[in-house]
Amino acid sequence: MSFGGPAGQIAILHAELVERRRWISERRFLHALNYCMVLPGPEAQQLATYLGWLLHRTRGGLAAGVLFVLPSLFILIALSWLYVSHGEQPLVAAVLWAVKPAVIAIVVHAAWRIGGRVLKTPWLWAIAVLAFVALAGFSTPFALVLIGAAATGWALGRWWPASLGPQGKNPHGSKPASPQARHPPALIDDHTPPPPHARFSRSGLLRVILAGGLLWVIPMAALTLWTGRDGTFAQMGLFFSQAALLTFG
Repeated sequence: MSFGGPAGQIAILHAELVERRRWISERRFLHALNYCMVLPGPEAQQLATYLGWLLHRTRGGLAAGVLFVLPSLFILIALSWLYVSHGEQPLVAAVLWAVKPAVIAIVVHAAWRIGGRVLKTPWLWAIAVLAFVALAGFSTPFALVLIGAAATGWALGRWWPASLGPQGKNPHGSKPASPQARHPPALIDDHTPPPPHARFSRSGLLRVILAGGLLWVIPMAALTLWTGRDGTFAQMGLFFSQAALLTFG
């Protein structure tokens, strides 16, 4: 259902989970999104996996993570075959070129939709504009943009918290509407305590690390035994494992 990469996917997640189904409040959703943005790897899939895990423990995380990517995998295989086999034909080439402006429009709309819920003050808009200029104009590494934005937010929150948004009152002096007045209560609301499985424990952390390690080691070992270390699939697995650890946002 989603086109335009992570921006479109996150916009659909927000529309479904926050606005339509009320499974999670907007504040908790944006908090999770911020957290997933800082992690290496694809933030939209991490966000879906995290929300599934938060709602239904491990089985929810696995279902959300697998089903987030599986349908698009089959579509991607079909489109890849079409591009490789018939991409030079004028009709197919024209269709692929025609998709580009539509995708750009989807990305811009999704970014505006999510950004409008987060960028509440001129200072936040300034940070977003500077981040865009640094990325698009100067090819600044994304990790440096994240560190710069985090340091700026920390400094503003410490010495000038009003620049990050209204604290208790809106700019016109009246009290802001309560979340319940704007939306019905969410299943996971702003002040819902974390469920037991979401509370930190050393044993839980070790189990997750062990399970994650096995989920990577077993397929990679199978591919290496099947095709050899220099085989196409083994090399693809290694490449994307490295990419997942080095890419942010």
